[in-house]
Amino acid sequence: MAAADPTDPEDLPRATHRAVEAVWRIESARLIAGLARLVRDVGLAEELAQDALVVALEQWPKTGIPDDPGPWLRATAKHRAIDLLRRRERYAAKLNLLGRDVEIQQEHAGAELDAALDDHIGDDLLRLMFTAAHPVLSAEAKAALTLRFLGGLTTGETARAFLITEPTAAQRIVRAKRALADAGVTFEMPTPADMADRLSSVLEVIYLIFNEGYSATGGEDWARPALCQEALRLGRVLASLLADEAEVHGLVALMELHASRLPARTDASGQPVLLLDQDRRLWDRLLIRRGLEALDRAETLGGGPYTLQAAIAACHAQGHSADDTDWPRIAALYEVLAYIQPSPVILLNRAAAVGMADGPERGLALVDELTGERALKNYPQLPAVRAEMLARMGRQDEARAEFGRAAELTRNKAERNLFLQRAADPGRQSE
Repeated sequence: MAAADPTDPEDLPRATHRAVEAVWRIESARLIAGLARLVRDVGLAEELAQDALVVALEQWPKTGIPDDPGPWLRATAKHRAIDLLRRRERYAAKLNLLGRDVEIQQEHAGAELDAALDDHIGDDLLRLMFTAAHPVLSAEAKAALTLRFLGGLTTGETARAFLITEPTAAQRIVRAKRALADAGVTFEMPTPADMADRLSSVLEVIYLIFNEGYSATGGEDWARPALCQEALRLGRVLASLLADEAEVHGLVALMELHASRLPARTDASGQPVLLLDQDRRLWDRLLIRRGLEALDRAETLGGGPYTLQAAIAACHAQGHSADDTDWPRIAALYEVLAYIQPSPVILLNRAAAVGMADGPERGLALVDELTGERALKNYPQLPAVRAEMLARMGRQDEARAEFGRAAELTRNKAERNLFLQRAADPGRQSE
């Protein structure tokens, strides 16, 4: 059975297409999760779910949109699954061995499918999250499958999310599903012994999706808010399902607080605006409140690296201006974070915070200690942070050169333009 993407919507009435798209976004994860619990294969479950979608695309323009489209899709998927089970030789052989009447067994299969689609949806969604983020997959494959299975994104939308071609995205998804099948990955929750590592993988995937939306690594757009919203949705779902996991709430808090800045991260012409230049009156106060509530929950439960990063973001959210920000606390939090999760990027962020708290000379000294780090060799933020320190110290020619180097390293067009502007005028205060 070949997997089918949603068909070209050009011939559909616009209202019908919007309805189909909205229903698919809402129902696809639940549909795939319920089917996967029965057929034990997420790739096959997705094919069955998309078969139901294709039927909707064919029928709804003629018959009208059902009053309750979600159950319509689930019923259609159920019948497709029953048809598949009827065709399976192994299923027929199993029925014969059991000595049961075929029709009775098929009716039982239908009831089992109803239960799979309607019950235990929380457990099923968790299983789907853990399956899509299985360790046998690369980070890119995990993110693609998560967006596909849990976000309901088409191949084209997944391709646009990662700035790759549709054939590349399709190949990535197909290979990921094949890798799961070849490794014998079953649709089930990880064992208690594996739970911590697997949950960490799920959180990493969600944060990867959010970061690609918040600071696009390539292309022309400074940010892609739709990806941030998708990651936030997944994080909130996970938090509702794993209410006692501190780091789940920590990640949600971090994303909520960062997402609150999105309205101020570009100006009226769409050009990037860095943190210290942003009009904080534009920050989303609802997201800030939600983020602070999630942070409080995470800290009550214990917390970890995501919770520490959320606490740093909270310092920014609670400051009325850049000058009013508690930079010493941010620097101290980065020091703790670097201790429990050491990485060159975290040390670079700590150096930037120290530069704001204790002066650019101290910050520059810490940045210079990182210039030999292989992981930062092609990281544009290293010369950008160094340039900021030099500019604040009045060393404009050196700052100009560092901003130019940052512009050469970045793959994002908007960020490149920003660095080139700073190179032309390095004395202007910025992040």
